[in-house]
Amino acid sequence: MTDDSSLGMTRRALLGAFAATAVSAAPTFSNAAGFLRGAGDIRRLKMASPRTGEKIDTIYWIEGDYIKDAVREINLFMRDWRTNDVHNIDLRTLDIMAAAHNLMDVNEPYLLLSGYRSPKTNAMLRARSSGVAKNSRHLRGQAADLRLNSRSVSQMYRAAVSCRGGGVGRYSGSNFVHMDCGPVRSWGR
Repeated sequence: MTDDSSLGMTRRALLGAFAATAVSAAPTFSNAAGFLRGAGDIRRLKMASPRTGEKIDTIYWIEGDYIKDAVREINLFMRDWRTNDVHNIDLRTLDIMAAAHNLMDVNEPYLLLSGYRSPKTNAMLRARSSGVAKNSRHLRGQAADLRLNSRSVSQMYRAAVSCRGGGVGRYSGSNFVHMDCGPVRSWGR
């Protein structure tokens, strides 16, 4: 799962974002204490699916190593809920999601609106909306559409853009942010 395509050029930028989150997320002693307890360098994702009612809270990376079982659990969680098709989610996308979450210093799980999309689901969504890309990164397991109740779309967008790890779309009218591991770019209002 850690082939060159999932650990490409943006890995250094993501590692820098994680280092920055340790500083920005620890402005008080109470927050800093967790970093001082020897917990090591970890990456964690907390998500809930309003579509399936499922929740996940997992550490998927510890001190340089992805945890295969945790990544498999995330892949299952981020499946196409309409077809139940499971696809490997690009590790870079997970890292962008986790780094943005850390930057916002929030404990609330992401609400996952869309992770992997099967070709059938993507075609159906394209027929309903002009805003769905024909070659969406969702089809490759490289994107997620996310929401947080405690943060605005603008706050989430700024956190994800600051990671400089991929594409970030702001969908204020629909109240979600798109994060992907493609080329660094941003769009929306």
